[in-house]
Amino acid sequence: MNYLDLIQSYNLSWMQWSAIGLAAFLLGLSKAGIKGIGIIIVVILAFVFGEKTSTGILLPMLLCADVLAVIYYNRHAQWKYIFKLLPMMIVGVLVGVWLGNDISEIIFKKLMAIIIIGSVILMFLAENRKSTAVPKSKVFSWIMGFLAGFTTMIGNLAGPVANIYFLAIRFPKNEFIGTAAWLFFIINIFKLPFHIFVWKTVNVQTLTLNAALIPVVICGFFVGAALVKRISNLNYRRFILVVTAIGGVILLFR
Repeated sequence: MNYLDLIQSYNLSWMQWSAIGLAAFLLGLSKAGIKGIGIIIVVILAFVFGEKTSTGILLPMLLCADVLAVIYYNRHAQWKYIFKLLPMMIVGVLVGVWLGNDISEIIFKKLMAIIIIGSVILMFLAENRKSTAVPKSKVFSWIMGFLAGFTTMIGNLAGPVANIYFLAIRFPKNEFIGTAAWLFFIINIFKLPFHIFVWKTVNVQTLTLNAALIPVVICGFFVGAALVKRISNLNYRRFILVVTAIGGVILLFR
């Protein structure tokens, strides 16, 4: 079977192709720093391919965008926070592999919706808290790391959880983007073998589809990088909250 045959085997309509093309463009924007729209990407792909299958289709595109983000924002990464979150993120991924391998598609969808809405609520609480003190508790980092790992494996939904953490510790815009870039590049590489060999959601067919969409991801990334430069730190935080909330509501009622 050649490349075109693999692409055509999805039997997608022009509207579905338009939707996943939009998702790929939004993914580029997201990884460039326009945070919060990751939920909308997940919702679009879940509509077209189903909840669990869409996680494997999205992952290679995430990795491509991660590489761009790591190169572009590398100098802003705060490694001490990456090391705080990473161990429990790995534990969360492993728990997500175990649970997600056996649950039904319906439960998978409901779990994704609950995670999103809960994350949005926590984001608003974190942003509106009166205290300006930065949380330094190891327990806070462990909990957020585990939740980020679990949600990234279940539905590539760690964005809202990571947003909560980085908003809570009052990261400026560039440090926010650079630290998140490295953190998710590492954890997405860790997830890949489980999608290939355990869930079997990444295969030759899905990678062929990814190859058709990656140029759109790259285009979205450079558009996003240009936009981020024009957004102030305060407006950046507000934008993350509003867009994440909209995506959570869409997923809940889809």
